[in-house]
Amino acid sequence: MERIWHALEPALLPLAEPPQPPGWNHAHMSELLGTAVRRPAAVLVGVREGVQPRVLLTVRTAHLPSHAGQVAFPGGGSDPDDRDAIATALRESKEEIGLDPGLVSPLGFLDVFETISGYCVTPVVARIAEHARLTPAPDEVAEVFEVPLGFFLEPGNLRRYTMEFRGHQRPMVEFLHGGHRIWGATAAMMLNLLQRMGRA
Repeated sequence: MERIWHALEPALLPLAEPPQPPGWNHAHMSELLGTAVRRPAAVLVGVREGVQPRVLLTVRTAHLPSHAGQVAFPGGGSDPDDRDAIATALRESKEEIGLDPGLVSPLGFLDVFETISGYCVTPVVARIAEHARLTPAPDEVAEVFEVPLGFFLEPGNLRRYTMEFRGHQRPMVEFLHGGHRIWGATAAMMLNLLQRMGRA
């Protein structure tokens, strides 16, 4: 399905021009978090090569202090030694799911996104070699699974709803696939991808 790659790559922010804060949802997050400084973070929106390109996702373990049990992209907070967002996303992906950075080809970025937990996240979109092996770190990741990119591109699979949080009505999106509920920040970042591709 090379046409998916041809549609994906032009929609991304180029590697030479990393996105900068604030996040595209900054106004809404400011209502909830105020003006507190957001901590830098990055995630890997990895798409495995193959006849049917597939997005890599994880299920966080139930004992983690934040977002326990939720579906997420591999990633996390930036370390002082990380050169940039790509370095953060690759380091975290290796730590969380054993992904060899040598099998990852960054393509570009999505827009920066601010989370309710106080992070300013840079999503790094990348191709992952079809033969890449994944080994979840049991203290962080309960499961790794893959969803065809084509599933997200079908308009009927995007579900919209409203959730009340801290007295505010928050517009939300979610995807349901194979018994997994993909919602929150992960779904919002996928929505950003779809919007950049002209699919939402």
